Amino acid sequence: MTGPARMTRVHDRRVTGLHDQHVTGVRDRRVTGVRDLRIRFGRLDFGNPQPPLTARPPRLPTVAAMAWKSRVNAAVEGMTGYVITRARPRAVPAAEPRDEPRPPADPAADRLLRAPVFVLSPVRSGSTLLRVLLNSHSRIHAPHELHVRRIAVTLTTDPVRQAMEAAGHRTSDIEHILWDRLLHRELVRSGKEVIVDKTPSNVFACRRITTCWPDARFVFLLRHPASIARSWHEADPRARPMDEAVRHTLQYMRHLEDARRRHDGIDVRYERLVDDTEGELRRLCAWLGVEYEPGMVRYGDKDHGDFVKGIGDWRDKIRSGRVQPGRPLPAPEEVPGALREIATAWGYL
Repeated sequence: MTGPARMTRVHDRRVTGLHDQHVTGVRDRRVTGVRDLRIRFGRLDFGNPQPPLTARPPRLPTVAAMAWKSRVNAAVEGMTGYVITRARPRAVPAAEPRDEPRPPADPAADRLLRAPVFVLSPVRSGSTLLRVLLNSHSRIHAPHELHVRRIAVTLTTDPVRQAMEAAGHRTSDIEHILWDRLLHRELVRSGKEVIVDKTPSNVFACRRITTCWPDARFVFLLRHPASIARSWHEADPRARPMDEAVRHTLQYMRHLEDARRRHDGIDVRYERLVDDTEGELRRLCAWLGVEYEPGMVRYGDKDHGDFVKGIGDWRDKIRSGRVQPGRPLPAPEEVPGALREIATAWGYL
């Protein structure tokens, strides 16, 4: 038995080896002396030894050494029920190639949702406020950020790949079915009719969303670009210096502007939402095909789940339960140079 020692504990049994062929420590179920024993799934395994610093010719086992190993195995098996074997390399499944996502082959059978709504927005644009306002409607369910586009499927064996291919499914087809089922479950459990997902990172996956749901509807939530960057910076000033805040948030803004140019939808401006909440909600409800309800403005009267960092805004402003005034718009000369083009495209300059 050669090689450096490694050992894993199983069911709190420790095997620390044998010494001069003597077995000791019966009371506490330990065997002392031999290095590099690893217990795995009811068997003792020698770990793969590290290569020596200088190459040496391998030594063939002698009859005495083989007999010694047999006596070790017999002793260990008698006390523990384990058998020492040489470790075998584990097979690692090959990475599955990604396919090109495609629309549902049979929308009636492949999709449970009809015309789901997605709020596309940069971070720090008031999407959590818009969510709770919409979720206060008796027919609209707007849950916390779901990040479904990050849920991936892996077909781990040849038989399952063969089975899915025979059924007509690519990996991305199965992912789409899973995404649709998760959102549909949210909607059914809410007892409402319209689902709205407001995950900001969806701006990077607009093409995939429209491939999964060709009838998807989009709400484009806009805010002054400089206010977006400033808000993201102020959330953690040390970790997010202002120049980094501009760079980070601009990625969202550019993808949002690209989505606005490619897809139909409705623009909602954060500044108008906080200044004329009822007016903006009336306009948005008409676009969604539902009647405006006055109680939507008093979102604090409804249960929207916990406000948790990572899946939405969590700060005191949103926890107050009422719409708070927005910050004053920056003067044109205060807009960072990198944001001036997008601010102009959105009508802020």
